[in-house]
Amino acid sequence: MTLKARKVAVVGTGLVGSSTAFSLITQGVCDEILMIDINKERALGEVMDLNHCIEYLNRNTKVRRGEYSECGDVDIVVITAGAPPKPGQTRLDTLDLSAKIAESIVTPIMESGFKGHFIIISNPVDIIAYHVYKLSGLPKSNIIGSGTSVDSARLKNFIGELLNVDPRSVQGYSMGEHGDSQMVPWSHIYVGGKPFNKVIEDNRQRFGDIDLDKLVLDTAKAGWEVYNRKGTTYYAIATSTVAIIKAILNDENKIMPVSTLLDGEYGERDIFTGVPVVLNRTGIKEIVEIDMTEEELKEFKESNDVIREYIRKLYEKN
Repeated sequence: MTLKARKVAVVGTGLVGSSTAFSLITQGVCDEILMIDINKERALGEVMDLNHCIEYLNRNTKVRRGEYSECGDVDIVVITAGAPPKPGQTRLDTLDLSAKIAESIVTPIMESGFKGHFIIISNPVDIIAYHVYKLSGLPKSNIIGSGTSVDSARLKNFIGELLNVDPRSVQGYSMGEHGDSQMVPWSHIYVGGKPFNKVIEDNRQRFGDIDLDKLVLDTAKAGWEVYNRKGTTYYAIATSTVAIIKAILNDENKIMPVSTLLDGEYGERDIFTGVPVVLNRTGIKEIVEIDMTEEELKEFKESNDVIREYIRKLYEKN
């Protein structure tokens, strides 16, 4: 019997890429990791450092420097390379350069015969994921943007702190753009199975009046709060990305919020945006459509309109 090694390629070996690889080896998710970067010495340095961890881990994950031409038999390619925002910019402001970087990555990878899954972290992630979908020609199920996965984790942390409960006891999602326009469908936020709005209503004396709009804003701005203090974010996005990878490689049928192509769901078409999906070995098995209120659907559409406008701008230039 021949067993196929499970391979992941990480493109971009900066702090996000290296943190993703570190999370992969510490959790023992795959058999082999290819670290790919135009800065080959940086990639080699990360490979060496990661290999020096193996002695103290549960399994020997093979980590090596790779090339685009070696991606033909890779299961998952994680694209972390992109243009970091400058002070005063938003994620959307980095679109032009990030799109060009994506083009320089996807074209040679597809020439290698790659037929696996792309996971895109590079910002603005919803538009770059759409661009990778168009560039690659792969089925929509194979293209996954990290989307609002990390925003949803941040939202749960805020609610957990507010209610003094484990954030993993909070169920729900942030949806739409991974950016300033994201929204939260409060009618589908639960704490231990109880609607969050009902928790607040039943405990006014303990929690007072909760400003839901501020919670959404805090969630959207959380990454910038980290960025302003340490220059970038990487642990949270790397860990959420590895959760996506595990769901695919382990065929988990796990529900997570990611950026995917909508084709009629929620009344939206031809747009990548953050929604809950079922993830398994096929990639995105299906999109979960939750019944939002009229106001929530309006907010979701407004967020998608922002994404759609930047997709239009990108392809107008091209």
